[in-house]
Amino acid sequence: MKKSKHYFADKDVQVILGTLLRVGVILSMSVVLLGGIIYLLHHGNGLVDYKIFDSSKNQYASILAVFEGIKSMDSQAVIQFGVLLLIFTPITRVVFSIFSFLIERDYMYVLIGVFVLCVILFSLSNKLVG
Repeated sequence: MKKSKHYFADKDVQVILGTLLRVGVILSMSVVLLGGIIYLLHHGNGLVDYKIFDSSKNQYASILAVFEGIKSMDSQAVIQFGVLLLIFTPITRVVFSIFSFLIERDYMYVLIGVFVLCVILFSLSNKLVG
């Protein structure tokens, strides 16, 4: 009698993935809320003109710029970091899925997961780094 080794049950993987998504969304929401509070404390009395859009004010368009802004606790950088956490939450889910499929030796699903991860990273590559 040959026993198959199952390291994770399907329910275990689903629970871990669900928890990962829940924690990622709650963490990103908390970071955005913190950045919003900091922003209101520093700029709460300022008037905003919504008639004119100035794209040159977009100083946190890259991940490196966001981390530089976080060092000085700039509220807009903290808010942008929360948004980045929200973007990277499903990416970490895909990475975890790939590793769980590797452990289970489901190589077809590993290839599908790697393909999905490559598509996501390629679509974000010039938007986040540049």
